[in-house]
Amino acid sequence: MMGKRLAKRDVKPDLLVSSPALRALTTAQLIAKELGYKRKSIVVDDRLYASSPDDLLAVIRALDKKLDRVMLFGHNPEFTELAHRLSSEIIDMPTSAVAEFSFDTRAWSDVGEVEPAKTVLDFPKK
Repeated sequence: MMGKRLAKRDVKPDLLVSSPALRALTTAQLIAKELGYKRKSIVVDDRLYASSPDDLLAVIRALDKKLDRVMLFGHNPEFTELAHRLSSEIIDMPTSAVAEFSFDTRAWSDVGEVEPAKTVLDFPKK
């Protein structure tokens, strides 16, 4: 369902990064299929499993600056905590929620230091 919504909005990620956990990886694969992203190109990163919001932020800040759009797939409560830290508008992220942040910066290292220019939260029952 969420993959179809993202495809309808013509979301084209440069990179998908997933926790190695089956549920997160399966979700990443389903979304990848809907968006025309090659499943074998999904990067599995152990740092997205049983992590903290600081660990997640470190993964984001280390991304290659050539990348414009990146999707992360992981777990609560860490993803909700990170989303809330990036935007106080986000209080809760239900299962399969998609939090989208746009930043007016060229450097991933700025994420968490600058306010997002735009924040969107979507989830299946919205």
